[in-house]
Amino acid sequence: KRICINLLIHNDMLTASILRLQYLCDTIPGLLLAIPEKEFSRKPDPDQWSKKEIIGHLIDSATNNHQRFVRGQFEDAPSIMYHQDYWNSYSRYQDMDAAHVIGFWAMYNRHLVELVKRIPDDLLLRNCVTEGTVSLQWLFEDYVRHLEHHLHQVISY
Repeated sequence: KRICINLLIHNDMLTASILRLQYLCDTIPGLLLAIPEKEFSRKPDPDQWSKKEIIGHLIDSATNNHQRFVRGQFEDAPSIMYHQDYWNSYSRYQDMDAAHVIGFWAMYNRHLVELVKRIPDDLLLRNCVTEGTVSLQWLFEDYVRHLEHHLHQVISY
């Protein structure tokens, strides 16, 4: 019974994260598109990301986590790391149209929702190595928390 209860709790947490990400994909693009391009592209400091680059960072996070969610199902604890500043710089988000960056962020995250909803429970328990060894389920839940943190930064400053 304890295993079943733990699995239900884990499934509830995963479902909540999936629903939160779906909600963000439905609501955030409109809020971001309402930000004037000049403000969306403004860098508060030469060494800080613009709002556009923060959304680009979230795309890079989606890209790397996509690999983790897929490879973690069939590889034994794959180690997938990335250098966020290089990814952001060489992806050149700052030079792209805001609508493109926002649209791609939303579409990529909708894809991740569809992917994660289909991962069998037993595979969600498999591990992946990032800064530590974590389950795919924990990784997805943390991914959504990370996304919410950065979206709050973009919307509130």
